[in-house]
Amino acid sequence: MSSAAVRVTDTSPRGKMIAGTLVIAYALLTMIPLVWIVATSFKSPPDSISYPPKVLFEPTLEGYVNLFTTRSRQTPEYIDSLGPPATWYDSLVRERNMVITGESRFAGRYMNSVIIGFGSTFLAVFLGTLAAYAFSRFRIPLRDDLLFFILSTRMMPPVAVAIPIYLMYRGLGLSDTHLGMILLYTAVNLSLSVWLLKGFVDEIPREYEEAAVVDGYTRFQAFIKVVLPQMRAGIAATAIFCLIFSWNEYAFALLLTSGTAQTAPPFIPIIIGEGGLDWPAVAAGTTLFLVPVVVFTVLLRRQLLRGITFGAVRR
Repeated sequence: MSSAAVRVTDTSPRGKMIAGTLVIAYALLTMIPLVWIVATSFKSPPDSISYPPKVLFEPTLEGYVNLFTTRSRQTPEYIDSLGPPATWYDSLVRERNMVITGESRFAGRYMNSVIIGFGSTFLAVFLGTLAAYAFSRFRIPLRDDLLFFILSTRMMPPVAVAIPIYLMYRGLGLSDTHLGMILLYTAVNLSLSVWLLKGFVDEIPREYEEAAVVDGYTRFQAFIKVVLPQMRAGIAATAIFCLIFSWNEYAFALLLTSGTAQTAPPFIPIIIGEGGLDWPAVAAGTTLFLVPVVVFTVLLRRQLLRGITFGAVRR
């Protein structure tokens, strides 16, 4: 074949330009809700509900102040009797004829999300890695049936098992506890973790481990020093998917938690301000809620890209 021959997979410059334009347009379109949420978090309550919506506005941190504090409306005479405000956020709140009475519960709920989300992700990836290696490398009786059973747990809608899990957790004393939520999210994520990671282990040649065993390594040492480093991309991709589920899960968190272990998703919608829903505070809570997942994904973006495309092209 001539070197000048065009391969089937080659794309013309015009095709590349059209594809790039479509990708950029899609990215911008999907970012509009996120940009609007972030912008709303810096609006004042009147600007957040104005019609038509305001695109240009004077930014303020009132939404973030309302998110982290509880306030009480007072008369102007009482506010004047308090003297000058001690901090900038006291001044911001007094402009609405209110005073700060304490801290809100958002910080605690946010920390619960961090503990439960990252804790369950670590356990799901850790156990999934071991299970995926076992399914890929050892002869396990009824392996296909077991893999299908593991996958079937992912097909079950949460509402179908919500009441049994609630009754079981109440009997075991795991209701509204960090341990209970971590175990539950780990169990839900484990099927995804096993199936994703098994595909990555299957792509790693067995000869690498056999060579390590010939060199004097044990099976476990070969797994740690040979297989595990080559699974980094898959582990990163799996961790991101598991974290997204644990971080955003709403139904179980709403049913099984109420105070001690309540996470941010069921708490953010009930942020109530004076006279109704405080949309800037809700948007501020949503914006802060997005930060850990975005940072985690950005830090692992290279591994994520390799993990998604791993094994897609064979040489």
